[in-house]
Amino acid sequence: MTGYKKSLIPVLITVVFLIFSCKNENTSASPDNNSETAISQEHPKLILTAQGVKDIRAQLGSIPIFDESLAKVKEEIDAEIASGIEMPIPKDYSGGYTHARHKRNWFVLQKAGVLYQILDDEKYAKYVKDMLMQYEEIYKTLPLHPKTRSYARGKLFWQCLNDSNWLVYVSQAYDCVYNYLTEEERNKLENNLFRPFADHISVDSPQFYQRVHNHSTWGNAAVGMIGLVMNDEELINRALYGIKDLKLNTKEKDDDGGFLNKDGKAGFLANIEEPFSPDGYYNEGPYYQRYAMYPFLVFAQGLHNVKPELKIFEYKEGVLLKSINALLNLSDADGEFFPLNDGQKGMSYYNSALVTAVDVSYHYGKQDPGLLSIAKQQNQVLLDDSGLAVALGIKNGEEKPFNKSSINLSDGSDGTQGGVGVLRNEDLELVFKYAAQGSSHGHYDKLSYSLYENGEEVLQDYGLSRFVNIEQKGGGNYLKENKTWAKQTIAHNTLVQNETSHYNGKYEIGSQHHPELNYFSSENKDVQVASAKEMNAYLGTEMLRTMAVIKDENFEKPYLLDIMKVTSNTTNQYDFPYYYFGQVLETNFEYSSPTTLKPLGGENGYQHLFVEGTGNATGENTKFSWMNNRKFYTLTTVTNTKDELLFTRIGASDPEFNLRRDPALLLRRKDSKNTTFVSIIETHGSYSPISESAMNSKSSIKTIKVVLDSNDYTAVEITHIDENKKLFITSNTNASKEVKHKVTIDGKNYEWSGSYYFK
Repeated sequence: MTGYKKSLIPVLITVVFLIFSCKNENTSASPDNNSETAISQEHPKLILTAQGVKDIRAQLGSIPIFDESLAKVKEEIDAEIASGIEMPIPKDYSGGYTHARHKRNWFVLQKAGVLYQILDDEKYAKYVKDMLMQYEEIYKTLPLHPKTRSYARGKLFWQCLNDSNWLVYVSQAYDCVYNYLTEEERNKLENNLFRPFADHISVDSPQFYQRVHNHSTWGNAAVGMIGLVMNDEELINRALYGIKDLKLNTKEKDDDGGFLNKDGKAGFLANIEEPFSPDGYYNEGPYYQRYAMYPFLVFAQGLHNVKPELKIFEYKEGVLLKSINALLNLSDADGEFFPLNDGQKGMSYYNSALVTAVDVSYHYGKQDPGLLSIAKQQNQVLLDDSGLAVALGIKNGEEKPFNKSSINLSDGSDGTQGGVGVLRNEDLELVFKYAAQGSSHGHYDKLSYSLYENGEEVLQDYGLSRFVNIEQKGGGNYLKENKTWAKQTIAHNTLVQNETSHYNGKYEIGSQHHPELNYFSSENKDVQVASAKEMNAYLGTEMLRTMAVIKDENFEKPYLLDIMKVTSNTTNQYDFPYYYFGQVLETNFEYSSPTTLKPLGGENGYQHLFVEGTGNATGENTKFSWMNNRKFYTLTTVTNTKDELLFTRIGASDPEFNLRRDPALLLRRKDSKNTTFVSIIETHGSYSPISESAMNSKSSIKTIKVVLDSNDYTAVEITHIDENKKLFITSNTNASKEVKHKVTIDGKNYEWSGSYYFK
């Protein structure tokens, strides 16, 4: 039988359970199942446990989301078994046939092993055994992968990273069929495949393994998980603490921009200790946190089950479980992760790694009922102990909404290296990045931001320049434009001085510095503020950015107030881009469009911007309105008549069309030393193509004016079109909640306690 009809699945699964007996006890283990040694020896024991198998079988047919997940996996793997095993000789980059096939194999092996345990059907164990034996046969003859681009080549894949992916999954398959195999077969696999495989990605590739980076996390987990299955303490210790007595005389820099560690900071525990802040923020950003969470969590589960004395989920005050909550909060209304640093847009918590994260967080954490609502949206669970716990919670109706509110996440291992603030008010979400460099995947965009309305980008962060796993575009790997454009400061919504990127675009400089939080305030749901200072992006220049999401009864929707205060020792040119989407509607300034498009500059990302229009500000406020996805937006910014305005578009110096052709409006202020940029972004109105009617398509702001700008305070007066005035004052220097302030503006005194004033 190659499959079940869906309506018969619960009944047949139950019959399978009643007919077959469990085969999970290792005959070589001590019969005393109460001893710690016996528990550590029985299989499966990594992710799916022997007790978990018994519990799952007892519930089959009565847990809908688990039963449906099982049915889908069974249908998938039955089709793979029917089509036969494919074992091509490795030769391709990411996206190529051999890469994709061996990647497919690791998933298939893991799932087939789980099916063997849950359904107790020998055909799945035989399939796993046959494929593993074929891998044993070819691996001992494989040279390094023929593609030479990587700083650490694998054998099955072009980089050790993917070899590590393979071993993380395959170790789970081996655990599931361990007792099905004879001792002779296990010895053959372990001596000819698994130990040499683990040695290659660790001892033979220290530049890959001996680091604090998502790559090495995968390597640590791979070595450690196969070590747990084989009860190999040497491999387990190598995974936890790195390679001991590594003798290298010079730093080795990889093609990712990171460095091999020779200061003892290596191994799985170091990869928990260093990249995660106490709040659970991962310094590379949410895209790579999502990628790294799978090895973090599956190895942690294995350690929890086999070596409970390590108390891995309590390590660093439980930061692994905290990090899942942080990651979920770094997603928009649609569940898509904010593309901080290198991040592909569209990655979301529907990814399989987040199914793992949600299930593990629920099972090993505090069983937050909000996680069950996300699991229901994901519409699948893991086929293991944690997936069973989630399925039972959903079955019992325990789920509640997962409410994402404003949050401030510190960065740095001790939480003192800046951070990321997310301000949420109704449908508006502001992502304010004042974080540290973010390792080799970091971008040079201090005090940058992106803005979302109900999951749609209003002002965007470009993300990465890469077509992941699309072979036609650079083998699916990072394109050169990731360095020449996506990482450069001009690619982000922040200040650029003299057409030069922050920290001169140098990793070595950027990794030494970070912005400092001035204050974060989200207690008042109508006025939420994040403020941070950067003093090292440009020598002799200090930037203080204060961003407030304000709900004012005079406005239809919340709006964003942005204050960037710049203090410098020298006279400079400042560029301030706004990366919007959609159609230009209206401006209050005149501009001209060239007949021939030319790049804005020659380097630091400027070579990738076409100039499509140029103009000059004509008054104290410049207005720019646009429409996108049937909604209206207006930028109102404080200007002077010397300010230039440029319409730009990404895509210059890009003959291979690797970059998206996205637009921006750039405000340029020349010959300035100390200056303050103040803007408001309004979201307003809607358009119906059916009724052909535009509702509230005009800005509600008459003027915005800086009425005080000193070292200690900046005050902005906002005048509504109905002449209603509001005043926002931010404290630039002494912003603690307890401090009392008093300022005089135009002869009127203002007093308040805390970081800001708004009335």
